[in-house]
Amino acid sequence: MIYNEKIAFETAAHLLQINAIKLKPKNPFTWASGWKSPIYCDNRLALSYPTVRDYLTNAIAQQVTELYGDNVTIAGVATGAIGIGALVAQKLNLPFVYVRPEPKKHGRQNQIEGVVQEGQSVVVIEDLISTGMSSLNAVKAIKADGIKVLGMIALFSYGFEVAEQNFKEAEVELYTLSDYNHLIEHATATETIKKEQQETLVNWRKSPSTWNA
Repeated sequence: MIYNEKIAFETAAHLLQINAIKLKPKNPFTWASGWKSPIYCDNRLALSYPTVRDYLTNAIAQQVTELYGDNVTIAGVATGAIGIGALVAQKLNLPFVYVRPEPKKHGRQNQIEGVVQEGQSVVVIEDLISTGMSSLNAVKAIKADGIKVLGMIALFSYGFEVAEQNFKEAEVELYTLSDYNHLIEHATATETIKKEQQETLVNWRKSPSTWNA
């Protein structure tokens, strides 16, 4: 769900500008899953650009405060959202933890790194939503410790129906700064892509697992 339309378009513009989002309709990428895709998103690149980094930090921090107040702990999903999550927590002067995909196999075998206790409230920060399963795995780990998850705010979502369904079934509220629809609209309007390429990008999103360039 988009919280602010203006921020959605501005975020898409920033991510395209720094090549955090790459569009290659004619020469698709291959994801780790084996899917062919005309888009590749690496939002971690934003950490290398102070102006973009500050914009994203401020936008998320604003939404955290307006949606959930200031009596929360910020949790970043490892590894992509550790950096931006820590920056948001610093901006708001709030506690920060991060959540591993699975418990460590040595030492204290933690899955949650940092201090958050039963009964506290957490807002989860994520960098990218595809199917949502890895993000919801982090939510599950937090809830297992008796901690309340108020919601999740992500930088970008592909807008897959399966992700929407997964979050609905898990009863987790999801907001994103931007998403695939706003990205394509901005890229078309600014001629980052041609209108005929727009059709390819739209068709891919309908069935990414079976799409073939």
